[in-house]
Amino acid sequence: MECQVFSFADPDQEVLPDGPYMSAVVGEALSVGVVTFRLPRGPEVAPKSHAHGEELTFQLRGGCTENLGDSVETPDGSVELEAGRAMLMPAEQPHLGLNRYDDAGWRLRLNVVSPPRAEYGARGAPRAYCPTDTGKGEEA
Repeated sequence: MECQVFSFADPDQEVLPDGPYMSAVVGEALSVGVVTFRLPRGPEVAPKSHAHGEELTFQLRGGCTENLGDSVETPDGSVELEAGRAMLMPAEQPHLGLNRYDDAGWRLRLNVVSPPRAEYGARGAPRAYCPTDTGKGEEA
C-alpha cells in the first residue's frame, strides 16, 4: 500500500459554488476530511443534521457550535468549539454545526471518522462533501 497525502492548509475541492471547500483522504479504517467555509458565502449554507461513525473533530480556524440531535431549533445539547479545541463524538450521534468565523473570515475544521465515511468516497478516489440543506444534493 502507498501512503496518501492531502492538504488541510487550504481545502481545494468546491462542494458548492463559492464554498464550502473540502479536501479528504480515505483509508481502510478511517476517513479524514477538512472543510472550510469562507465569508461572505459561508452563512448562506444551511447545515443539515447527520450521523455516521465515531468522529474526532479538531477546530483549526474560527469556531463552531455543534448542536446534538436532529433539530437546530431544539437541540438535545450543544458543544462549543473554538480554534485549538477538539471533540470526540460517539458513533451515530445526530449533529449539525453552526459556524463562527475568524478575523480573516474563515472557519476550518478537520474531521477524522471511523469507520470511513461513505460520503467522502473511497481510497484513492475521495469526494468533496459537506452536509448542507440546499435541496440540490450535498455532493460535488
